[in-house]
Amino acid sequence: MNAKHRIGQAVFYSAGLAPVSAAGLGLAVAGRPGTAARLAAGWQSRIGRPVELPRRFLPVAADAGLGLLLGLLALIPLALEVLFVARGILYGWVDPGPYDTSWGGPTRAGAWLAHFLVGVPIAVAGIAALIGIAALHRRWTRRLAGEPGGAWVLPVAVLIAAAEVLFFIAWLHQL
Repeated sequence: MNAKHRIGQAVFYSAGLAPVSAAGLGLAVAGRPGTAARLAAGWQSRIGRPVELPRRFLPVAADAGLGLLLGLLALIPLALEVLFVARGILYGWVDPGPYDTSWGGPTRAGAWLAHFLVGVPIAVAGIAALIGIAALHRRWTRRLAGEPGGAWVLPVAVLIAAAEVLFFIAWLHQL
């Protein structure tokens, strides 16, 4: 499997993590942790060997809960990718001009090139974030399944979840 394929799988995994985790959490709360564990394993098989969670409420709910938070967090880099396509690659069609005050203006070609070049590192950082989200969730699932994993997984997961909650609260206050 080549690197581009693995990157695409991780981006796809992160993009679908929120709805799959929400469904898994709903199944666990409804008293069907076995079905939720199978759903999680099926989703994880998209990017490698699936991890078999114990078919009990607590590990399945913990996996789905963090997966939901990480999936919601993934919306930020996913939005950056969409923005790069719209404002970087398709800039000349999205913004009809005039380009007198645009970056790279006053010509359409200059503005287009400037927006594209500014967007490239942002898009790369967004993809790296999505790969990291997928890797963190997989490590978290492995820890819950009792497999050996890094001691850093729980503190990083809690820190990311807390930062996400604080970011969301700050966002609500600015509305």
